[in-house]
Amino acid sequence: MGQQRTWESSSSATVGQGSGRRATAAAVSTRLTARTAALALATLLLLAGLQTSAKAYDRVGDDGSWGDWGVEQAEIDGDLTEGTRDMGSMREVARVVGAPDVWRHGVTGKGVGVALIDSGVLPVEGLTGQGKVINGPDLSFESQADELRYLDTFGHGTHMAGIIAGHDGTAGGSDADDNRFVGMAPGAHLVSLKLASADGATDVSQVIAAVDWVVEHRNDPGLNIRVLNLSYGTDGTQSYLSDPLSHAIEVAWRHGIVVVVSAGNNGADAALNNPALDPYALAVGGADLHGTRWTDDDTIAEFSSRGDGSRQPDLLAPSRSIASLRATGSYIDDRYPDARVGDRLMRGSGTSQAAAVVSGAVALLLEEQPSLTPDQVKRVLIDDARRLPSAAAFGSGAGLLDVDAAYDTVEGRPRTRGSRQTWAISTGLGSLELARGTQHVSDDGVELTGERDVFGRAWDAATWARNAEAETAWVGGWWNGLELSGSDWSGSSWAGKTWAGKTWAGKTWAGNAWAGKTWAGKTWAGDHWVGKTWAGNAWTGKTWASSP
Repeated sequence: MGQQRTWESSSSATVGQGSGRRATAAAVSTRLTARTAALALATLLLLAGLQTSAKAYDRVGDDGSWGDWGVEQAEIDGDLTEGTRDMGSMREVARVVGAPDVWRHGVTGKGVGVALIDSGVLPVEGLTGQGKVINGPDLSFESQADELRYLDTFGHGTHMAGIIAGHDGTAGGSDADDNRFVGMAPGAHLVSLKLASADGATDVSQVIAAVDWVVEHRNDPGLNIRVLNLSYGTDGTQSYLSDPLSHAIEVAWRHGIVVVVSAGNNGADAALNNPALDPYALAVGGADLHGTRWTDDDTIAEFSSRGDGSRQPDLLAPSRSIASLRATGSYIDDRYPDARVGDRLMRGSGTSQAAAVVSGAVALLLEEQPSLTPDQVKRVLIDDARRLPSAAAFGSGAGLLDVDAAYDTVEGRPRTRGSRQTWAISTGLGSLELARGTQHVSDDGVELTGERDVFGRAWDAATWARNAEAETAWVGGWWNGLELSGSDWSGSSWAGKTWAGKTWAGKTWAGNAWAGKTWAGKTWAGDHWVGKTWAGNAWTGKTWASSP
């Protein structure tokens, strides 16, 4: 049996009725959607004995560009020639989940901030537009090296950034140029918080600190953070009701931020990662499109964690061989040259990529209807997902993301009701060590274990949980009694707006000085990588390979 979703009921709800589409005959008759036109055209072609290469939900649109944000019709429609499509390209990924139909309404995520808690972002084409990336605090171990601060030395964060909100603008040649890159929400801006160093090393306490910072600074001028993408997870299994990482993301959720998390890459028999196991979060699994635009052959990607009897992914999104922006010279780029696509893209597979697709979709909905609460966003995405007849019932959640259908549900409507989740709320009073699971950072062979943060200080769960809920865990550059960053937006980086850095005082948990340290610790217990597979799965990209 699938996970039972707990929602507040309401007879006047406009989200969650039936399939989530508009239910009345009057509403249906007011608008002939592009989907309806496409289905009619496909039917006529089939009746005429012809074959159509378009998926059943391919869209029919008119010509021309769509607004001054620069997404051109060629980028929306793409190449329909059978045998030339790359289903891992962002052009095809966007088509599969219905983003072009939303773009046609001039909705691109403009004004919506997406917090990207990851490995930082490099200034590559597609992310260098004015205001596209804002650098929040660098909380990684590499923050102590001036030449590495804010920059993506691992390669994961830049890849996610491209999927969520990348956009070449007017660069890249003609409108029909396949090298022109457009992410899911090309008008949205990203607030990057770097946590992972070049080998992916990150402790769960750093992730908690980053989530707390996002909550407290979500309304800073120019930020408007409404979405948090967390393509990260541990194998910690303590109940979400006490887990501190789960508590942190629940606090963000209650403060109006849609937290999108990757389900994990441990396969059919695995429970969801922490914090995806928290039922409040929007947990995303990976779909395998099998190289076609037809949904009837889509399945759950073999690596996607399917969950257990109490929790499964809420929905799926494309996740195999996704071609996004390449962080040149990063660890992943150097280690996996076969993953490169031309000079500026690389392929990755995993629930990381799926989560990033959904984060971009959420930004589109929130531009259209800013009054939506996180619970309402989650409800409409679940209700409007497409069921996949070839996918296993358990592990696929509500089905494949359909942002066009979700847009139709929320378009022009006032705040909807009847969507409030009523799960028990986490206290955050549990164990920091259990939140880590088996994934531990190491300094000179000394693993960080127990109820300690990266400075070796004792973790006071009760004080932290109380401060997180009150939005006082951060005071200036101090978090939980530790001075981790500067205290304002006076930093300097390639991005136009940057939170100031700080030289860390004190020592690591191993007793070593932070100053002048070149980080070379391991990310988690055991091997980091097995062949081309990211075995540890803390940052939930799965494989990096050039084949689509």
